[in-house]
Amino acid sequence: MTELTPSAIYGQAAQTKAAAVKNTVLAKELRTANGMTAQGLYDPRNEHDACGVGFIANMKGVKSHRIVEDGLAMLENLTHRGAVGADPLVGDGAGVLVQIPDAFFREEMAAKGVELPPAGQYGVGHWFMPQDA
Repeated sequence: MTELTPSAIYGQAAQTKAAAVKNTVLAKELRTANGMTAQGLYDPRNEHDACGVGFIANMKGVKSHRIVEDGLAMLENLTHRGAVGADPLVGDGAGVLVQIPDAFFREEMAAKGVELPPAGQYGVGHWFMPQDA
């Protein structure tokens, strides 16, 4: 272990103070007009990147219908979902991605004589196809 000279000690103190000032400035830069600051996965500097996208999830992985309800409410409240505005009388294709309800699909497919592979080994899709030949 080496001994610290007075200049080394003062140098460390100056570096520590500079780091504190830098962090204070950074915190102020991260604060938006509505007072939000960076926290966890949220960074207000990315607010401009959120055009037409919303994300609702339970961070603990707990499944609930409330998550779907919140996702639909979020989707209804987005004023710009990417393709909106091209033709306001036509849907823009926005939707909600949800986890496959395996027990439900397993029961429904069994009633039709179809045996599904293990959960996570199959997918489900929904298409809107033209009605004319």
